[in-house]
Amino acid sequence: MSMSGMFTMRCGLRVLGHKVCSGSSVTAAAAARGMAPKAAFSSAASITVDLSKAFDLHNLEAAPPTEATATKEELVEYLRLMYTMRRMEITCDTEYKARTIRGFCHLYDGQEAVAVGVNSALDFNDSWITSYRCHCVALSRGSTVEQIISELFGFKEGTVKGKGGSMHFYSKKHNFYGGQGIVGAQVPVGTGLAFANKYNTPPGENMPVAIAMYGDGAANQGQIWEAANMAALWKLPMIFCIENNQYGMGTSIERSSSNTRYYTMGNKIPGIRMDGMNVVAVREGMKFVKDFVGSGNGPIFVEMNTYRYHGHSMSDPGTTYRNRDEIVQTRSTRDPIEWVKKNLVDHSMLSSDGVKEMEKGIRKEVQDALKKAKAGSQPPLEELFRDIYSADEKGTNQYPPYIRMPDRTKSREFA
Repeated sequence: MSMSGMFTMRCGLRVLGHKVCSGSSVTAAAAARGMAPKAAFSSAASITVDLSKAFDLHNLEAAPPTEATATKEELVEYLRLMYTMRRMEITCDTEYKARTIRGFCHLYDGQEAVAVGVNSALDFNDSWITSYRCHCVALSRGSTVEQIISELFGFKEGTVKGKGGSMHFYSKKHNFYGGQGIVGAQVPVGTGLAFANKYNTPPGENMPVAIAMYGDGAANQGQIWEAANMAALWKLPMIFCIENNQYGMGTSIERSSSNTRYYTMGNKIPGIRMDGMNVVAVREGMKFVKDFVGSGNGPIFVEMNTYRYHGHSMSDPGTTYRNRDEIVQTRSTRDPIEWVKKNLVDHSMLSSDGVKEMEKGIRKEVQDALKKAKAGSQPPLEELFRDIYSADEKGTNQYPPYIRMPDRTKSREFA
């Protein structure tokens, strides 16, 4: 398929009611730890990123290419989606403090390049499951800002009708199996998705892949190794993706893990570490990974070296176990949004005023989405009894025979 054909094929997400591109056709690769690689001027319509020192590999004979190209159109869409994520999460922070959002709430700001880069490499035939830090992944997989905020409010207009909340987004249409409220529990489920993808693919054909994303705090769990062992034995198209944001809750990786090279944790299973703060890097690293596991080579461990700006959750100020200078330093040197903005401006793809105008428009769109979300309403009582069992062959909802309510007099029996 041609570059333009692939780019067109993957354009279909809706963000704030606008279609955006969920993928890229450019051949690029991922950046390694530390500073994001600088992009060299290529032409008025694209940039070339030097990735000659971009990867740390484990048990891999092949590697992604040493340079990557990104077009103006791609960079603009990455900026739009990442900045939308950033503003949405900041809005969630504000609403949580205003107590219009309750319960658990884990924000993703700082890690946007991971979600956007992964989504740019995958397509909707691939299966994706992640942790409870899932708002922005849901956005990249087809939800709108209004739907996401509505879900956080517990309103029926939400992505899963107000029944999932912050940690449990889901989209059957786009093979997104949501967030998982239990630390690490998404990994065996993701391995099951990989098994299904292999089972349903005719022999000799490339398989859709499955990716389970989890944090460094979950990386040493036994259930992950058990799932990885099965995936290796059966050569499943499975991506074990560690979003290493440097802290598991309030514990640094040095204090929690005897091996901080998470991409090597699969032992015999190959692994790769890439710069999770560079969207072009993530995109191309994941294109390489998708091809590797989808063509029958078995699973791979991927470590995204990234950083979260907020604390672990809204109850965590995020400054008791790290100092503010560390956060400021990361924002000033490795921010994923600023990297894209700088390259657009430096290579005369967008002016500084053009970037500011885009950001102003996105801020307004997020506020408009918030206003619409606030006009929503809670789901009716009957919705509590739906989707407990899967629908029958005709699509009719199946009810359990008895549901006990907190007030026993309101318990329900179904024939």
